[in-house]
Amino acid sequence: MPSDRRSFLITAGSGAVLFSCAGAARAPDQPGAGGEEADEVTPAEALMREHGVLRRVMYLYDETSLRLDAQREVPLDALAASAGIIRRVIENYHEKLEEEFLFPRFEQAGKLADLTAILRRQHVVGRALTEQVVALANAPLAQADRAKLATILRSFNHMYRAHAAREDTVLFPELRGLVGAKAYKELGDELEDKETQILGARGFERAVADVAKLEQAFGVDDLAKLG
Repeated sequence: MPSDRRSFLITAGSGAVLFSCAGAARAPDQPGAGGEEADEVTPAEALMREHGVLRRVMYLYDETSLRLDAQREVPLDALAASAGIIRRVIENYHEKLEEEFLFPRFEQAGKLADLTAILRRQHVVGRALTEQVVALANAPLAQADRAKLATILRSFNHMYRAHAAREDTVLFPELRGLVGAKAYKELGDELEDKETQILGARGFERAVADVAKLEQAFGVDDLAKLG
């Protein structure tokens, strides 16, 4: 095993910024093959692709639950790092953007306010579940703790599958029509600035690279072997 893998994983678990791996997706502001600037990422697209990062970590949570049930070994350092990505990219960035820039617009317009209220509550629940995952993943697991951890991971995934899907299919598609084209463009600029401020340069690409490293740690990085 490379000597730096555990260092990478512990850093991920702490929520610090991580290094990128080769082959990460091209940043939105890099020139395309024809020398032109890449198409701008819209607010809805940016939020949906962050859900893609979430879903890749959720797959690792599923894998962990299955291994716990089968009494198989679990790479707890990689699990802690996975929860670190949830905390850093989803809770401290993605959800904060929703709560600051999206939900208030719907609530002030009297549109989908019941949905945003539920989504806000689920953010709180999700953060509490992440705290429990981090605590259990950073300590030796007793038998009772294995069952508890599997239950927590399933609870997180059960809620967030519905949560992300409802945002992708109900909330985000309504955003442009709600605010208008000009404000939608301005919102995209605000979200891009926040990404750099909170996640650093190429924040999304770095997050994808970090998840890819964790998939390697779990041994599930070869997509062709998964079905």
